[in-house]
Amino acid sequence: MKDLKKKLFPIFLAFSLMLLLSACGSKSSSNSSNSINKDGNLKIGLTSNIASLDPIKYTSTYESNVMRQVFDTLVNYNSKLTKIEPSLAKKWTISKDMTTYTFYLRDDVHFQKGKFQNGRKMTAEDVKYSLMRSMNDSAMHRIRYIKSIEVPSSTKVVIHLTRPYSGFLAMLTDVGNSIVPKEEVEGWGKKFGQHPVGTGPYTFKKWSADNYVKLDRNDKYWAAKPKLKSVTFSFITDSNTMGNSLQSGSIDIATSVSGENIPLINKNKKLVLRRSKGLSIGYIAFNMKSGPTKDLKVRQAMEYALNRKQLVSGVYKYNEAKSAYLPLPRASWGYSKQVANTVPRYNLKKAKELLKEAGYPHGFKIKLYVTSLRKSAATIFQAQMKKVGINVEINTVEWGTFSNIVSSGKAPLYMMGWSWYPDPDFFLYQMFSSDQIGALGNGGGYSNSEVDSLLNKASSVSTNEKTRAKIYKQALKKIVADVPHLDLYDQEMIDGLNKNVKDFQVRADGSIVLVDKHTNVWLAK
Repeated sequence: MKDLKKKLFPIFLAFSLMLLLSACGSKSSSNSSNSINKDGNLKIGLTSNIASLDPIKYTSTYESNVMRQVFDTLVNYNSKLTKIEPSLAKKWTISKDMTTYTFYLRDDVHFQKGKFQNGRKMTAEDVKYSLMRSMNDSAMHRIRYIKSIEVPSSTKVVIHLTRPYSGFLAMLTDVGNSIVPKEEVEGWGKKFGQHPVGTGPYTFKKWSADNYVKLDRNDKYWAAKPKLKSVTFSFITDSNTMGNSLQSGSIDIATSVSGENIPLINKNKKLVLRRSKGLSIGYIAFNMKSGPTKDLKVRQAMEYALNRKQLVSGVYKYNEAKSAYLPLPRASWGYSKQVANTVPRYNLKKAKELLKEAGYPHGFKIKLYVTSLRKSAATIFQAQMKKVGINVEINTVEWGTFSNIVSSGKAPLYMMGWSWYPDPDFFLYQMFSSDQIGALGNGGGYSNSEVDSLLNKASSVSTNEKTRAKIYKQALKKIVADVPHLDLYDQEMIDGLNKNVKDFQVRADGSIVLVDKHTNVWLAK
């Protein structure tokens, strides 16, 4: 028996090796050089136009999704938004009191060639310049609490904060804090946003106003070589046109898919639908400083007049969203179901009583600013408010105009969405801190000193999520009582893809990443 085993073992070993080599060959063939379209131009549809590609000026995810391909940040989130990973900084240390962050940079990173520099090496001075520029001039205040920045060497940066801030690393992942070359920024001046230059995997090629932005592969990218030759972001504001463009092959990826496009994409064997639990909310914000909505009773009345269930089912017929009762998505670790349950539900009788008490027994007229993406939701809201005598005039404008009107505090009402990271700081501070008045997040001018204190405490007292969540719960109670928003829906992230698109991931915050440590999107032939 032993002799038989000895004779059979070489045969068994050879057969096992043959199977192993065959398996390896079949696995690699799906991503072999023969299957990749080396001349591939990935075409992505965005649901809104853009206003600027300057990191400090951007105000929407549409702009950030273009900029993420052109620029890099010091650190990145992983695709699940659960871990901070190295990028331009290969490692870092944090002082025990969370006020000093030391970053050690890569020494092999070069800027893309531009008009005012020839693709020089990125250094620590560029990091200091970029972050201080964001600190001083960001339209959305995308970085804060920086006291000073030291540059001990070309590859080392030391950032000192004015106070402990648990969200600082997460804040550095924001594309608004991308590293830029001083020569290009100052050379182009106000036009830098139309001629962006960074260290990212794709270089800016062309911007056809109201139509598209074209990017080309950066062959000298410091990380993995991008597998796409080029990328085109097209602005498609009509959802039906977006769906038709994907069906016809005019685009490869349709973002923010909803409505009838969902079953149509599911039926098409050449397409696939990708869904992710979203960190995205939709809401209506009140002007807290002027007009009828300055009165708390008016805001409370409109809360009672709002039929969320009807609005959400009317707009999202394929379970793309759920009714929202808080200015935080359910996917955030700071979400409180207990506080959400205290928010008033639909009650027309109560709404009319409150309007009468506020001195508006017959209602009033008011303007609501929206972009075309939210027109259907605005129309349903308009009909609901009419039942209590409030005549809502819908003003549909393009994103740049919308952003300017809201940021300047000139909108009586405005409807928009907010999508960011799981940390509540990136929702609650941005939308409700008094420091954010004058920025898009707090365009309604909401201010409550107790809320300010709680929001600051929650981001400085600890890095423990449970400890911080208890403080955010207190803040949410006060915010809900003040009714600065009518929270409408909690949205999923849904994209439609041509099956030739490979290695693309739908992220909970709606961000598009084409090349990073884990991803390198490509097109099959």
